Amino acid sequence: MCRCSAHRVEDGKVRCRNGKLSDVADDVERTLAGVGGRLRALRRRRDLTLAEVSRETGISVSTLSRLESGSRRPALELLLPLARVYDVPLDELVGAPEVGDPRVHIRRIPHRGGLLLPLSRGANGIRVVKQILPPPRPGERVELKTHRGHEWLYVISGRLRLVLGERDFVLDAGEAAEFDTRTPHWMGAADGATVELLHLSGPEGQRIHLPELAEARR
Repeated sequence: MCRCSAHRVEDGKVRCRNGKLSDVADDVERTLAGVGGRLRALRRRRDLTLAEVSRETGISVSTLSRLESGSRRPALELLLPLARVYDVPLDELVGAPEVGDPRVHIRRIPHRGGLLLPLSRGANGIRVVKQILPPPRPGERVELKTHRGHEWLYVISGRLRLVLGERDFVLDAGEAAEFDTRTPHWMGAADGATVELLHLSGPEGQRIHLPELAEARR
């Protein structure tokens, strides 16, 4: 199994790129709202200056300042190192509510013995969905599927097994994967524990890859 922090599949081949994400973030960033205020609050709570955060992340002070003020839209390649420095999960920066919080009223859609939780949808059709996958059932088979679209996913907690064609990957919390969904794929919990992840998918992918969402809207 391949082990690295980010994976991409192009033309049927798996490409591993440690610590990097692609231009899909440029589309996804339009769906993120309120991130600047959360970033500022987290930094001040930890009594850090912009210069100190810049040294830890490699992000320039001017970029950090524009992110916090909202004059620059947050892209995922910027949020990932910030989430690590502030020691918070990515979904907290995005503004995803915690599962089980009695103050939050969010639609929960049963799927493969787990849950899908739609979090946001931008005007450009990019959808953010949180998924909770239970431990694999005894004898559960890997059934590869294909469809048109593109997907980016990020593991919030647990360990995710991701099968892409003939390649088998295991992603830990804090790791991401990105792939063309025309590549045969399957995902599930890698061991005996529940895994939580964020899906970011475009218009073609969301209609086919997450059909339960369309059914729930009817």
